[in-house]
Amino acid sequence: MSLSINKPLVWFITGTSQGFGRELVRAALARGDSVIATSRNPQSVTSAFPDAGNKLFAVSLDFRDEKNISSVVEQSVAKFGRIDVLVNNAGHGLTGAVEEASDAEILSVYETNVFGLIRLTRAILPHLRKQRSGHIVNLSSIGGLVGLPGWGIYNSTKFAVEGLSEALAVEVAPLGIGVTIVEPGPFRTDFLGGSLAATAKVLPDYKETAGQTRTATSQRNGKQPGDPALAADAIVQAVTSPKPPLHLLLGSFAYERFQTKLAAFKQEMETWREVTVGSDFKS
Repeated sequence: MSLSINKPLVWFITGTSQGFGRELVRAALARGDSVIATSRNPQSVTSAFPDAGNKLFAVSLDFRDEKNISSVVEQSVAKFGRIDVLVNNAGHGLTGAVEEASDAEILSVYETNVFGLIRLTRAILPHLRKQRSGHIVNLSSIGGLVGLPGWGIYNSTKFAVEGLSEALAVEVAPLGIGVTIVEPGPFRTDFLGGSLAATAKVLPDYKETAGQTRTATSQRNGKQPGDPALAADAIVQAVTSPKPPLHLLLGSFAYERFQTKLAAFKQEMETWREVTVGSDFKS
């Protein structure tokens, strides 16, 4: 663990207008840390934390613009001298069957959930490498570990985050940099509200699968069991622990859903074990 947790840290957190991002700003400031908070509405973040003073730098960020990303990162380093923790939190969802999704709808989700995350991570990594310290937190989802009908496109973005992050963790570990992938279940954020889109195309054949998901999202909004404030506290606890986890499931739903998948996966592997190992060359 190369992150110096005995002194105030500098956090770079995306998507801080609401939900996990806003709560992470709160939790970090409560520790006495400094925060670069990116948002589509920076003034709303500043207004939410009137006592933060010069410990809070709220700024807009365009994930599609590498020059803008580079400028914001350089401004942040100039202001605080370093960045200790990057939290790639910004993202949004899309419901609908895979066949129903258009190229434009798919690209919109990938631009933020995957490409934006990669661009920002690449922009901040040179500073972490120079320091030989730091930690990267990538917000995935239980949807990055378990695929569900109606969430296929969103699932694919979060599965991408999982693979990217696992590889990144091995690459940067010798450089003193850690990585944690956060996999929340349903939390009472705005994800099922303003952060969620639905495919414009609706095919009757998917009524009982993706269609059920589309209907259920509006019914569940505001009733999710997870507490975003407790999730943010858990993320800060993990990052500042002596040995941060690579994977951090959040919420009982996520824990139970993944346990179910693991059990089914293991059973299927054993059922097909002879076929699996039998596909090697016979020496």
